[in-house]
Amino acid sequence: MTTCDFCGRVAESDPMPLTWTTAVENGRRRTFCDTCSREHLRAMESKLDSEWW
Repeated sequence: MTTCDFCGRVAESDPMPLTWTTAVENGRRRTFCDTCSREHLRAMESKLDSEWW
């Protein structure tokens, strides 16, 4: 089961949906749902840690 590290949403399928994204921040893998990914796309592309969103 996959959970969004930003909002806490749980993926309904396993493996996680293709619309979800992953990132590595400070050596830790983070997973974000499609809603959070769309909302924070520019910050993600700028490689900002999720703390700054």
